[in-house]
Amino acid sequence: MRYYSNNRRSIFTKELSSILRFWEERMIDPKGGFYGRMDGCGKLVPDAPRGAILNARILWTFSSAYRICGNESYLKMADRAKEYIFQYFIDRKEGGVFWSVDSQGSPLDTKKQFYAIAFIIYGLSEYYRATGDTQALEEAIKLFHCIEKYSLDSVRGGYIEALTVDWMAIQDMRLSEKDRNDAKTMNTHLHILEAYTGLYRVWKSEDLGKALRNIILIFLDRIIGEDGHLQLFFDMDWNSQDSTRSFGHDIEASWLLMEASSVLGEPELDKRCTAVCEKLARAAMEGYTKGRGMAYEFDPLSAHRDDDRHWWVQAETLVGCHNMFQLTGDSFWASAEEDEWQYISANLICPDGEWYWSQRADGSINTDDDRAGFWKCPYHNGRMCMEIIERQKK
Repeated sequence: MRYYSNNRRSIFTKELSSILRFWEERMIDPKGGFYGRMDGCGKLVPDAPRGAILNARILWTFSSAYRICGNESYLKMADRAKEYIFQYFIDRKEGGVFWSVDSQGSPLDTKKQFYAIAFIIYGLSEYYRATGDTQALEEAIKLFHCIEKYSLDSVRGGYIEALTVDWMAIQDMRLSEKDRNDAKTMNTHLHILEAYTGLYRVWKSEDLGKALRNIILIFLDRIIGEDGHLQLFFDMDWNSQDSTRSFGHDIEASWLLMEASSVLGEPELDKRCTAVCEKLARAAMEGYTKGRGMAYEFDPLSAHRDDDRHWWVQAETLVGCHNMFQLTGDSFWASAEEDEWQYISANLICPDGEWYWSQRADGSINTDDDRAGFWKCPYHNGRMCMEIIERQKK
C-alpha cells in the first residue's frame, strides 16, 4: 500500500493522459466537434447522433485537465467542445439545451431535459474557471435561470425532470429507456447539485447560493433514506417509487455533497452534511467486494442484484474511498481505495486507452456497450484521476 500511496499522483497523471489521448486521437470529427459513438469493439460510428451529455462532459473534462495540467492540447479540445455546444446545442429561440443533434448538427431530440442543462452549466463553469472566458460564464448563468424558472417546484421543493422544447409538460420524462418515468429523480438532483457547485465556485450569486443550499437540504431531508442509501425515484410529492439501491450513486453522492457544502461555506450545514455523507459512503460499501470492485445495484424487495462492474461505478468508488480516508483516517478506506485501483487496472482499462463499459458478473468483458458514446464519456474516470491529483497536491 505504501507504494501506491506514495505514487498516486504519478499513477493518475499517467492514466489521465492515456484516457484523454484516446479522445484526442480517435473521437475528433474533422468537420466539427466530436463523433457521437464508438462501439464496444472499437469501431467508430461516424453518423451516430450526438448527445448534449457527451459534449458537456468532454467540455468539463478537458477544461479541468487544462486547469490542472496546463497542457495546451487540452485547451484546444475544450475550445472545440465549447464552440460546438454554442453552435449546435444551445437553443437560441426558446432557451435551454437540445437533448441531441444529428451528425450534421441539426436538432434531433429537442426536449428540455434538465439533467442535460445541468451538465452544460457544469462544463461551461469549469471552462470559465480554467480560461476566464466570460461568454461561457454568461451562458452558464442563463441556463441556471432556465432551471430555476422552468424546473423548480416552488411549492414542494426540488426539480422536475423534463419539458418540451418550448417548456410545456411532456409525457415521457425519462433520461433513458432503463429509467422509470417519474416526476423527480435522485440522478437529476445530483447533477444539478454538481452544476450549481461548479457555478457557485466562480459566481457568488445570492440566488445561486440559496438554490445550492436548498438542493443540499433536499438530499439530507428527502433523498437519503434512513438506511443511508439514496432513494432514486419520486412522485411530485416526494413519495419514493422504487426500492433499488444504486451503489455507484451512493458513493458518488457521498463526496459530491461534501464538496457542495464546502463550496457553499456554511459551517453548521457543512457539519451536518459531513456526518450524513459518512453514513452514505458506508451504506454504499454494501456493494463492494475485495478484489472485485463495486457491484452496480441491488433491490432488497425483489432480491435482484446486478453484479456487473460498470466503469463509472468503479471510478466513483475510488474517489469516494479516498475522500472518506481523508475525512476519517480509517485505514479501511485506504485499503479499499488501493484495492479498487488494482481491480480497475486489471480488468477495465483498454489496451489502446479509455476503459471498457463493464466487466460482467461472470468475469467476461462487456463489449456490447459503447467504448465512447451518448453516455460513455471521459468524465467519470477522467475526474477520478484529477480528484486524486489535486488532493495529492494539497
